[in-house]
Amino acid sequence: MRATPLFLAIAAACASAPALAIEVDGRIDAAEWAGAQHITDFRMVQPLTREPSAHPTEAWILSTPEGLAIGFRNIQPESVPRTRQKTQRDAGGPIDRVNLYVDFDGDGRGGYNFTVTLAGGIIDTTIANENQFNGDWDGDWQYATSEDGDTWSAEMLIPWHIAPMRKSENGKRSIGISLDRVIGSSNERMAWPAISFTETRFLSELAKVEVEAQSQQLLAITPYVVGVYDNVNGDADFDGGADIFWKPSGQFQLSATLNPDFGQVESDQLVVNFGAIETFFNDKRPFFTENQAFFDVPFGSLNNANRLIYTRRVGGPADDGNGSGDVTAAVKLNGSAAGFNYGVFAATEADEVGRDFFAARASRDGERVGWGGMVTRVDRPFLDRVATVYSLDHRWRIGERLNINAAAVASNVEQADDTINGSGGQLRVDHEFNARWRQQVYLLHLDRNLQLNDFGFLERNNFNYLRYEVAQRITDLPEDSRWASHQWRYAASTRRNDSGLKLWDALAFNRFSERRDGGNQFWELAWYGPGHDDLISRGNGAVQVPAKFFAFIEQWRPKQNGAHLDFYWNGRYGSDGLDGIGKGSWRVYLEPGYHVNDSLRFFAGVQAEFNNDWLLWQGSNLLASFESRMLLLNAGMTWLIGDKQELRVRLEAIGLDAEAQQAWRIADDGRPLATAENVDDFALRRLGFQIRYRYELAPLSHLYVAYVRGGALFEEQLGGGFDAGDQFTRAFDLRDSEQLLIKLSYRFTL
Repeated sequence: MRATPLFLAIAAACASAPALAIEVDGRIDAAEWAGAQHITDFRMVQPLTREPSAHPTEAWILSTPEGLAIGFRNIQPESVPRTRQKTQRDAGGPIDRVNLYVDFDGDGRGGYNFTVTLAGGIIDTTIANENQFNGDWDGDWQYATSEDGDTWSAEMLIPWHIAPMRKSENGKRSIGISLDRVIGSSNERMAWPAISFTETRFLSELAKVEVEAQSQQLLAITPYVVGVYDNVNGDADFDGGADIFWKPSGQFQLSATLNPDFGQVESDQLVVNFGAIETFFNDKRPFFTENQAFFDVPFGSLNNANRLIYTRRVGGPADDGNGSGDVTAAVKLNGSAAGFNYGVFAATEADEVGRDFFAARASRDGERVGWGGMVTRVDRPFLDRVATVYSLDHRWRIGERLNINAAAVASNVEQADDTINGSGGQLRVDHEFNARWRQQVYLLHLDRNLQLNDFGFLERNNFNYLRYEVAQRITDLPEDSRWASHQWRYAASTRRNDSGLKLWDALAFNRFSERRDGGNQFWELAWYGPGHDDLISRGNGAVQVPAKFFAFIEQWRPKQNGAHLDFYWNGRYGSDGLDGIGKGSWRVYLEPGYHVNDSLRFFAGVQAEFNNDWLLWQGSNLLASFESRMLLLNAGMTWLIGDKQELRVRLEAIGLDAEAQQAWRIADDGRPLATAENVDDFALRRLGFQIRYRYELAPLSHLYVAYVRGGALFEEQLGGGFDAGDQFTRAFDLRDSEQLLIKLSYRFTL
């Protein structure tokens, strides 16, 4: 799209005059944006055709003393419906919106994503490892939108103190930028440059834009006070603390926390996990999300869950098993010097069971090659244990289509009089044949002595993994097709432990499809060959398991223009036990949502699951097969009361019964041997309920009032005769905890 003659005339008249300060009101004023870089070449990236966009869009990029300013003007006539659904912070969906992706150092190592919706909602995330987005972080930045006939506009102002940046040269800064716009009703996305965050290379491919170098100083202190009344024990508790953020220059940032708040107003999702691998939870605590992306070094899997630093360890379950660790203070430094980026993280817990956590990381990146190194250390005096981990990561960009990423780690654990050393390494090669086809090779080695979970998160060690994948993207679908694009992925993999024992081989393929109505669909089929499960017995022998089959499908359909309903559902089948493909678990989850208006939404998700071959550990080398049933309710309401207030209700309830079918002993050669030993039936019920009111006093300053109730009960009995429906109904009577919480936090900026 070309700029209007009137805008060009005004811009030309103002070009020789100093630019006015940007007033972030959502209206593109030519005088304010004089001298800005003007972008009009937006191309389709969802579906990823890279063809010129049929929806005219223009944007402006301007460096100001107050921050990086971005403006959008979007043509959207009545024939293209607009979605004005209000959303909670960091909540996505099929909504009209614009995005800024920015790498302030322009080296492809890390970046940020800032999103503004037509209704004035925002999303802010960090980006690491090319295209791994983490929405836990919340930043302080300005934004606004406006509508005028066939157009709507948005403005953003990202302060320079929001991220550490390397020192600029000659008064200029080269930053990486991508801009895109999304049509909510059709889920079409147009971007400049023509790259998609779904591609293997994203951060590295951001357009390099040279802007005037600016610098800001900031000192922000966010004290908080919280009061909790426990209605079960009839007592009250009060606490307080503070988060501190100091940026004296672009090359140095310090974050600190005293008696940090541990997210009493946030709640984890209820899960049922009887397996050998712990559940991973995200971390929304403000201190632990600030500048944390620099320390996020994924290791041990293709996904982003396994990592060398898992911040939930700090203040996690205490080493004596009584409650959680009491964090006294923590500090984090981020900066750059002599061409290196660096970061230091330290935290200490109180009392004799308290732990001390420490991490230091440095990196250096060039146009094609980047290196990083990190050391972490955890001192656990109650266990007489000190755990140290060293890591080295390397990324290499070869030409325009080949990326190689590698990492090596070593662990040293000293406990009592023993010293245990372990090591591991991974290699990932990504290659794009062309715009439609790509391939990936992934190799992983984790020796049996590698231990990362004092500070990190690693699902398992004693593991060797080789995986090859080829993927195809299809975008040239007929105009009358309900699908806008498909992405097919085909993978073959093999797994062994360090003793050479075959765990399993696998073949899998899946398809992710975007619909023209803004929805999407994903399905996957996988076959796992016969092998061994060496985790289930917790070190008491590996059991032989037969071939297995897995199938999964999910679909999301947003509410259509003028309608009130949206709908999500998924279904799963998996053969999990010793009877192979003939038996397994079936699960169906249905979640309709009802939009009363653009500010109020109710939803109710119901899940039913049946498993007639659930294999669980019973101690020593004893296993048992169970027939189980589970019912789950996940319901709630979100009411966005104006721009500053929010009322949220969340209810989760689980009822489960499991009837023992057969006991097994693991033979020396791994064969499962049926025994006549008696095994108890068991049942579980869980409840989580929260009503939370939030009032935004100022950016990153809130008043919370929350009522929370929950509980869990586990029962086991020989021939128990439990019933999942009865357990689900009785879950609503649980009252292990019942609290009223009031929390006030306010950010003072100096």
